[in-house]
Amino acid sequence: MNRIPTVAVIVPVYNQVRFIARCIRSLIAQDFPRDDYEIIVVDDASDDGTAQVLENFKDHIQILTNKKNKGLPAALNYGILMTTASLVVRVDSDDYVNAGFLRMLHMFLSQNNYMDAVACDYFLVNDTEEVIERKNCLTDPIGCGVMFRKDQLVNIGLYDEDFLRHEERDLRLRFVKEHKIYRLELPLYRYRRHSGNITNDAVEMEDNMARLLKKHGGTID
Repeated sequence: MNRIPTVAVIVPVYNQVRFIARCIRSLIAQDFPRDDYEIIVVDDASDDGTAQVLENFKDHIQILTNKKNKGLPAALNYGILMTTASLVVRVDSDDYVNAGFLRMLHMFLSQNNYMDAVACDYFLVNDTEEVIERKNCLTDPIGCGVMFRKDQLVNIGLYDEDFLRHEERDLRLRFVKEHKIYRLELPLYRYRRHSGNITNDAVEMEDNMARLLKKHGGTID
C-alpha cells in the first residue's frame, strides 16, 4: 500500500521553461522524507517547451495539464483539490527553496496544533540567484512559502478564480478572518525578481486591486 503524503507542494506553471527545472530540483532535494510529500505541477497550457522540461522529472512529480490556459488561481485550485495531503504549500515555478523548507514548515504545524498556517521569511533574488535582500514574510507577504492546512483552505473557498492578479491577497484576507498565519523567522524561500514576473503587468495589477478593494469593502492591509 502506498503511503498517503502529509504535504503537497503545488507548483503552478505557465511558460517558465527558463526557471522550472531549478524550482523542481530544489523540491526534489528536500531533507524531508520523500514518501511524506508530493510535488504537484499544474501546467496551465504552456507553449514554450515547459512541458518537455517537466517530462524530464516525471518520475519525481505529478504533472497535471490544462489543455487551455485558465489562469493562476484556477491552476492552484486544481492542484490543491487533487491532493489527499492534509498540508499544502505553494511554490511558484520561477522560484526555488532551501533544502530545509518543507521539514521546518511541517515541524511547526505538526508540533503546534493551534497554528493554522505558517510562512517563512524569504530572500529576494535576481536572475543569477544573487540575494538582493531579506524579507519578513508578514510585513512583506507573498503568495508562496506559506504552509496551510488543506481543509481550512477548502472551507474558505480556495482561490477566487476571478482574480488573475492579487489572488494571494484575496485568499489571505479571507483566511485571516477565521485563522492566523504564523511567522517562521528563517529565510527558506527564494523569491525571484525578473522581467517576466506576472506582477510586472501594472495595468492589470491596478485593475485587480480596484476589484479587490471593492470586494473587501474598500480597506485592505
